[in-house]
Amino acid sequence: MSLVKIYDTTLRDGTQAEDISFSVEDKIRIAQKLDELGVHYIEGGWPGSNPKDIAFFKEIRSVKLKQAKIAAFGSTRRAKTTPDQDNNIITLIQAQPDVVTIFGKTWDFHVREALRISLEENLELIYDSLAYLKEHVSEVIYDAEHFFDGYKANPEYALQTLLAAQRAGVDCIALCDTNGGTLPHEFAAIINAVKAVISTPLGIHTHNDGDCAVANSLVAVDLGIVQVQGTINGFGERCGNANLCSIIPALRLKMGKECISDEQLRNLRSVSRYVFELANLVPHKHQAYVGNSAFAHKGGVHVSAIQRHPETYEHIHPELVGNQTRILVSDLSGRANVLAKAEEFNLGVDSKDPITLEILENIKEMENKGYQFEGAEASFELIMRRALGTLRHYFSVIGFRVIDTKRREDDAPTSEATVQIKVGGRIEHTAAEGNGPVNALDNAIRKALENFYPQLREMNLLDYKVRVLPAGKGTASMTRVLIESGDENSRWGTVGVSDNIIDASYQALIDAIQYKLLKDEQSN
Repeated sequence: MSLVKIYDTTLRDGTQAEDISFSVEDKIRIAQKLDELGVHYIEGGWPGSNPKDIAFFKEIRSVKLKQAKIAAFGSTRRAKTTPDQDNNIITLIQAQPDVVTIFGKTWDFHVREALRISLEENLELIYDSLAYLKEHVSEVIYDAEHFFDGYKANPEYALQTLLAAQRAGVDCIALCDTNGGTLPHEFAAIINAVKAVISTPLGIHTHNDGDCAVANSLVAVDLGIVQVQGTINGFGERCGNANLCSIIPALRLKMGKECISDEQLRNLRSVSRYVFELANLVPHKHQAYVGNSAFAHKGGVHVSAIQRHPETYEHIHPELVGNQTRILVSDLSGRANVLAKAEEFNLGVDSKDPITLEILENIKEMENKGYQFEGAEASFELIMRRALGTLRHYFSVIGFRVIDTKRREDDAPTSEATVQIKVGGRIEHTAAEGNGPVNALDNAIRKALENFYPQLREMNLLDYKVRVLPAGKGTASMTRVLIESGDENSRWGTVGVSDNIIDASYQALIDAIQYKLLKDEQSN
């Protein structure tokens, strides 16, 4: 099994994505996670470009990493300046990284129009910068920027830039598809042409503007590339970089390449979600390998098949990347879906039990009205338990009232909710204000119940989504509310549907509270 080294640039290229910014502390924490994942190189940033990256390289020196090398990123020297006088080169060395990676111009168009120097002078920039760095840093990587576009425009000159880097003694030359427009079928001829004249180990750095970054990277490895650059979750400028969450399992599980260990691979999903969390972004549920929907099955025929042989509709075992099979319930579901969910919830349901068919028909009727259970599995479990008669009656809501008041034109509205709730033989009549009618209702219900169930203080409403269902009725349309709730141990989703948004929200809120009480009862 041949070794392919993984070069992560989430902390540099990834932060160039729109809506993404990491603090120095975030970058340190992500670097530690990447090291645990088993990546070989972590590109921490460009120390010559901003104080945050300078601080990162200073602080990371005191962090003990198991295997990863820290790389600093920069550019070749400026024209008409020697490397020892170039502030960018000096700052790279002063950062004291394990590795220095610099980029240079490959495309003659960029040399003339961006640098505005001669093609020969650009070759001198590349050679001088890399040779100087090799005297001061043990490992130097050269990123040949715009290599594929440069080769297509002027193949002879593009290869000359690589030869200049090779003469300087670099440890690896990464071929960059910087604009992300090269297609997989173009890679073979170009990479083979490079291999015919370059003996230095080669890497690949692809962007995703043509939605081919992962495919191009895998093609490059198949052609002998030994280093793959990319980012976690494909974060990066414009359309992003090559997604290491897809590349790593493809290398390990499908191409037989050594990159990270099987044990480390099982942490892939958790690392993906960790980076999403620190980026303050919602994880992409349809992401290959690590997304929530990557191994989710909805159609009844699919579910029946995977229960016998998972490989019928799963290209790998999800546990290998830290994911799991999920059975969804919808109007496409068959009896197998209900049985699978019952098994997941540890409910004893027999395939011949009439209750199974009753639950299935109930679900289909509810979805026809607008309910959706893919994101509301807690509501679905409660439906099953009610049908089986195994759900404890924790409380009853006798009634509620929500009032929104706007006293003056320039004032913000105020919201107040009043509820009557019966627990056992006792009735609680409470009121509460809130930031909007749904928050007020949530506060009033909790206020009434917390004396009986103090554990509700641990529960938080994490997300609230409203969907107006297409009914052609304008403001009188049906409304679906999805609520995500959680405590320190888990998260769960609930759903409500009504032509009244407050009523739909009430249904989802009540299910969320009942599920919390059920979950805590089961754990005791």
